[in-house]
Amino acid sequence: MASGATFPVIGTVACVAVLGANAQVLTELPQSVLLQLAACIGTLLVLLTLSSLQGGNTSKPQRYPATEWPIPLSEGHPRAGYPAYDQKDATKSFVKVCDKLIEECTADLTKTHELPEAEKKWLKDMLDYNVKGGKMNRGLMVVVSGELILKSMGKDVTSDELTKLAVLGWCIEWLQAWLLIADDFMDDSETRRGQPCWYKLPHVKQIAVNDAFIVEMFVFRVLKRHFWADPAYHQIVDLFMETTFQTECGQLLDLQCMNLGLNDFTFKRWELIVKYKTAFYSFYLPVALGMTVAGVEDKKAYDAAREPLMVMGIYFQAQDDYLDCFATPEVLGKIGTDIQDKKCGWLFVNAYHKLANPEQKKYLDQHYGKCKVGSAEELEIKKMYKDLKLEEMYQDYERRSYEEIMNMRAGVEAEGLPW
Repeated sequence: MASGATFPVIGTVACVAVLGANAQVLTELPQSVLLQLAACIGTLLVLLTLSSLQGGNTSKPQRYPATEWPIPLSEGHPRAGYPAYDQKDATKSFVKVCDKLIEECTADLTKTHELPEAEKKWLKDMLDYNVKGGKMNRGLMVVVSGELILKSMGKDVTSDELTKLAVLGWCIEWLQAWLLIADDFMDDSETRRGQPCWYKLPHVKQIAVNDAFIVEMFVFRVLKRHFWADPAYHQIVDLFMETTFQTECGQLLDLQCMNLGLNDFTFKRWELIVKYKTAFYSFYLPVALGMTVAGVEDKKAYDAAREPLMVMGIYFQAQDDYLDCFATPEVLGKIGTDIQDKKCGWLFVNAYHKLANPEQKKYLDQHYGKCKVGSAEELEIKKMYKDLKLEEMYQDYERRSYEEIMNMRAGVEAEGLPW
């Protein structure tokens, strides 16, 4: 007997065959009867179309035969065995998810990639050192935004749903971790999150470059393990790939400053650097992932969310530039090196192009990017920033950014997103 899915196909073919065999008879029928027959055929065609759509929705997830070796993809629940996610202690629950991911990523490497125990231990130690210890704002933002959007749609948010969001949150944290490993190496940085940069450890050095690449690939391995059977898998991977490239373009804009003169360090260049290097992955990506998990498919909704998130991200980097100069290493979590590293930063572009007199500009030309941290020249530049009242200028910029963001609220809510 034909199944419900195939009946419209068989029925339509049978009807057309019968009608074709009796074409002569049809010409003798009244017009009213012919109209009824046409209506029946139209109904069958509609059923055929609906059946095709339903068949597409219930099809099995795409498999990846070229890479399902030596171990095939698991069809079990990817988060079976994870602890319950407790929003009353969100930070602790979030950290537990990271521990599980590190265990998953490294446990089977001797089987899947024939890595000796020493290299397997290296990767576990490397992850423990580099992916933890931050504020976790980006990762936690995925959980919070996803939960808010799901609740605004009237959906229940289960412990597993929160854990699923937390996995994506840690994918952002790991994305940031590999970017920072590489960034610290390229910038000759000393400390990160209150400890020596990974490449600064005597047994690491240049190996850090390869470790950065491996952490990046771990992100996509986590996504595959947890989402390969999820209908949103390709959307999630596309979002990570595009955001990673945006961030790397921002890094290029930043690094090319070493080949430019100080006069090229304009406000527009600073804005481009921070938009692409920071804003997309730190602000837009967490919310866009929450929207994707919640099932948001309207491009207008993503566009509406992106606008204020870009302003937030650009302001955030201005704050980071400000703290690099004026905050203590204990507050900053690292030693500020922007002046030594010739960074195109918010403080510098405003001082050089808007506030400095010819004598001060000459001093910057002579010493910016050419002095060491803690040197008399660096301290003089910091004093110059204070004399130019850049602290007050920053506070005004902060206020204007807040007002600009709040003015976008109506546009976000108009697309059905919570504020």
